[in-house]
Amino acid sequence: MLERALSSRRYNIHGDTDEPSSSEYSKTMKHNHFFCRITNRASNYLSRFTIGSGYLCFCVIIAFLFILLVFGSSLLFSSRGFVCISSFDTLSRARFFGFDDLESDFGALGVPWYTYNLILGKGRSKHGNTVEWTSKDLLKGLEEFVPIYETRPIKNNLYGMGFDHSFGLWFMARWLKPDMMIESGAFKGHSTWVLRQAMPDTPIISLSPRHPEKYLKKGPAYVDGNCTYFAGKDFVDFGSVDWPKVLHKHGIADLSRVLIFFDDHQNEMKRVEQALNVGFRHLVFEDNYDTGTGDHYSLRQICDQSYIRGGGHSCFKNSDEARIRSRRKKFWEKAVDIKELCGPDEAWWGVRGYMRDNFNHSNEPISYTEHFQNSRFIESILDVYWELPPVAGPSLTHQTRYDPARAPSPIVEDGKYGLFKRLGLAKLDNSVFNGYTQMVYLQISEQ
Repeated sequence: MLERALSSRRYNIHGDTDEPSSSEYSKTMKHNHFFCRITNRASNYLSRFTIGSGYLCFCVIIAFLFILLVFGSSLLFSSRGFVCISSFDTLSRARFFGFDDLESDFGALGVPWYTYNLILGKGRSKHGNTVEWTSKDLLKGLEEFVPIYETRPIKNNLYGMGFDHSFGLWFMARWLKPDMMIESGAFKGHSTWVLRQAMPDTPIISLSPRHPEKYLKKGPAYVDGNCTYFAGKDFVDFGSVDWPKVLHKHGIADLSRVLIFFDDHQNEMKRVEQALNVGFRHLVFEDNYDTGTGDHYSLRQICDQSYIRGGGHSCFKNSDEARIRSRRKKFWEKAVDIKELCGPDEAWWGVRGYMRDNFNHSNEPISYTEHFQNSRFIESILDVYWELPPVAGPSLTHQTRYDPARAPSPIVEDGKYGLFKRLGLAKLDNSVFNGYTQMVYLQISEQ
């Protein structure tokens, strides 16, 4: 049953403490042995030299050796602190990536405390539930998924899902084991392929304005043989499908056995309401855009509320937040400064006080009262909210787009290159890690 995905176990967002790998340990020891050999040889040579010299010369040489030892030790430790950033040394990690002035609980620029609590399984969901899988399960899944991902038919999925979200979708579908998978938005078919790798025999329903087969004329695409397409001239929007009829045709009676994947860039509030009205419970949103970004109103934006710790924002141009945002804009392409965040009358919610929809073809103003009410509604129906963490830290993936201060801690944290390499991630092109937008899994039910 899909309900096995619920558990009272707390999700360890920082991963599990583990010992350094043998390769990482040997690198450290090599530095120490090299330094010891240099100092030993120098002391032996200089001791022979002092045999024929006076007492004064001997003292000068001893003083020189002491200064050399102190200088070399300080250089060694400072260089190691710069190159190898401890996964649990938040201060060094923050300084290296320009995270200074950020609170440890994500704080002024971080994930709203409501969202962060839900990730940890202690938030405002109705029953305080969280997902069953742990950081160990995610690591095991990564090891299995990397070879699968290397066989993907669409190698350059520009404007589509990168590695992080491909892994997240595959992992969740494989863990939940639904009887039916529905995707809204297929593009060239990469997400269909990912779902098929997770569940080889499960039927898929794909809704997309343009059929993936149309892309075959220009390059790689994927069309699945066990998929029912509402695409091209047969396209029907998710909210207009006669779901009882379609599901009955496929022999699906239990809607809790269905997984819905949205990658259609539509107002996520609208999609949640439509899914709830049908009776669907398990939803995944690919593009869960942060406040001030994206082409549609997202769950992440809805969760960003002034009454929630870490949520809400200041539009004061001389505030600490404005100063931090301005500095972080230099590091990360998707970081948002105060000018981008705040619209007329200091409206920061949604995107400058607007609720975007349909690839930003619809852009309607929304009052803070409406924004607040949306958050309360989502809280009332929410059983589980879980944001997929980035696969690895930016020092490993060399991604420069999303701001790490606005994301959960990665599955493979900065400094763990040995683990990153063992999982096979180091052989992937850096470009596949640049598409992270806080993919989210929801479980919902009636109030």
